Amino acid sequence: MFLALLASSNFTLVKAQEINWLTWDEAQARNAKEPKKFIVDVYTQWCGWCKKMDKATFEEPEISKYINENYYPVKFDAETKEDITFNNKVFKYVRSGSSGYNELAIEITFGKLTYPTIVFLDENMNVIQPIPGYKDPMSLDKIMKYFAQDYYKTMPWKKYEEMYIAKNGVLEDGLTPKKDK
Repeated sequence: MFLALLASSNFTLVKAQEINWLTWDEAQARNAKEPKKFIVDVYTQWCGWCKKMDKATFEEPEISKYINENYYPVKFDAETKEDITFNNKVFKYVRSGSSGYNELAIEITFGKLTYPTIVFLDENMNVIQPIPGYKDPMSLDKIMKYFAQDYYKTMPWKKYEEMYIAKNGVLEDGLTPKKDK
């Protein structure tokens, strides 16, 4: 019944695009060929807010599409015990109490292990900014465009935020987001 109704209507089912999460090695290899900014989801297996962000924010079609087009997305378990080579340096697991953390998590969050944290890296793999805490789709949309489109280089966040209209991605003063390269 539902399929017949769907077939006779003007509705179209659209499959949500998933984020093409990469490992650190994959992202660095791609960046060597075609430089692009990174967005890193720093999470842990036990973090409830991380799981909520996966479902409520990262599965949002416009968010996942924008991330895939503008960033190398890396999903990074801050408690991974695997060694990670990043920028020609090896980062190891450090035991702390009954658990531990990977040194790279400390490095890119500037020593503040809060989960989730989204870390933005530039094309040279330098940390632009770690952003701690859960972000809903509207908040992340605004933040990721600020970094992807290089507004952070010329405009203070407060001014950008005041001008931003999330509904259509246009700034109130008539500025439009920069075209993708």
